[in-house]
Amino acid sequence: MSSLTLAVRDSATMLRRTVLHAWRYPSLTLNLLLTPIVLLLLFVYIFGDVMSAGIAGGHADRSAYIAYLVPGILLMTIGGTVVGAAVSVSMDMTEGIMARFRTMAIHRGSVLIGHVVGSVLRALVSVVLVGAVAVAIGFRSTDATALEWLAAFGLLALVAMALTWIAVGLGMVSPNAEAAGNNAMPLIVLPFVSSAFVPVDAMPGWFRPVAEYQPFTPAIETLRGLLLGSEIGGDGWLAVGWCLGLAALGYRWSTSLFSRDPR
Repeated sequence: MSSLTLAVRDSATMLRRTVLHAWRYPSLTLNLLLTPIVLLLLFVYIFGDVMSAGIAGGHADRSAYIAYLVPGILLMTIGGTVVGAAVSVSMDMTEGIMARFRTMAIHRGSVLIGHVVGSVLRALVSVVLVGAVAVAIGFRSTDATALEWLAAFGLLALVAMALTWIAVGLGMVSPNAEAAGNNAMPLIVLPFVSSAFVPVDAMPGWFRPVAEYQPFTPAIETLRGLLLGSEIGGDGWLAVGWCLGLAALGYRWSTSLFSRDPR
């Protein structure tokens, strides 16, 4: 059997293990999924008129604010969902299953690949569910073409992959599952200081660089451009660059930790 066939077979086995764990213990995924849904409903129905009036220069338009808000909520959904990957990896580390996998005749990278692919699939399913809630409360993207929808979905998958590799590294360095969840909290907090809820131009001058120079803002603006027809500019390249850079960093970090002598 070739090394490539062995890698694919073992990765598929580890992916199946990850999916079965998520299916049998759905509470973590559901808890992380509830946060973006609650925020979506809260900002639309409680703060929608006020926030839309601030963005539109005094004219309240809740439907316009829904369109503005949803791309940021979708990215926040991914950031929250991949926290589950950090917790799952940490549990494998502390319960000794990772040490057992190191001694088995399996492709070494398949363990991490199973976690990553499973987390990306879980994140995309979560995005679809949150998107369905958004459509139910009035979100529409009538101007987006099929190619733009495909590009938007590809961007979401790329963001999920990049953040998952970072989450896997965080899970491996955490002493327990609780610490892994806490260490991965920046993946949930960063969208709050991006352009998810208000434009960057509306932020105070001292705070604006924090929102501009972080990975979520260009990804959100690119998603808005694809779904709503707004100007993308250089945000598309920035978003892809951030994703590739974070994915490479997370991959290198995670594989080096996994290959380290467990002693």
